[in-house]
Amino acid sequence: MPENQLVLSGQLHRVADLRVTPAGIPIARFVLAHRSRRTEAGQLRDVECRLTVVASGDELTAALAHLPAGSGLKVTGFLSRAGYRSPDLRVELHALDIQTVPGNG
Repeated sequence: MPENQLVLSGQLHRVADLRVTPAGIPIARFVLAHRSRRTEAGQLRDVECRLTVVASGDELTAALAHLPAGSGLKVTGFLSRAGYRSPDLRVELHALDIQTVPGNG
């Protein structure tokens, strides 16, 4: 089976949008802002990105319910297409684990 796992830390940029599916599953969508410095081809590079994260289920959504913007998070999950009806291949991170971390993640 091909690999699809991502671990990304950062700050909660946009507070979670909570809803419940018709099947009764709670879903939270939020934006994670990441900043770091990485070495690429022997050169130091500033890295900055924002990624939409989708969290499903009681445990993950409850953990997000009261977090303010700027909270440090470490999210582990997998990448998937953003919306099954979307004609493009934008991706979002589907969380399997979310941990709060001190500082800016």
